[in-house]
Amino acid sequence: MPKPKGKGGKNRRRGKGDGEESKRELEFKEDGQEYSQIVKMLGNGRCECFCFDGVTRLGHIRGKMRKKVWITAGDIVLVAKRDFQDEKVDIVHKYTADEARNLKQYGELPENARINETAVDMAMDNDNDDDDLGISFDDI
Repeated sequence: MPKPKGKGGKNRRRGKGDGEESKRELEFKEDGQEYSQIVKMLGNGRCECFCFDGVTRLGHIRGKMRKKVWITAGDIVLVAKRDFQDEKVDIVHKYTADEARNLKQYGELPENARINETAVDMAMDNDNDDDDLGISFDDI
């Protein structure tokens, strides 16, 4: 068996490809598209998306974006609605936090849209504000 003498495989040689587009043009929605926020990642390139038209749909990350653009819960994305399946959408574009803030300023996103918040932050806001877990430390 040959001794390992390299420092990684072809993915290392290919480089990271940071996608460092310092200023890219802001993509607005067209007909058949909608802005959405990722609620929960489901695995296998699928996620639960809350579209800003008020409907929660199953989102599918398109093949061009898989393993290249990392999508997490709380991200603002542009989705393409399917003509034949209303409950499913395809994720077409991921917005950075700065781009999402710009969309909010332009009035494309609703005012209640939360940018840069994860699912944990969203769940914490839904809970009531008392942090009491029923444990009293006065007895100790």
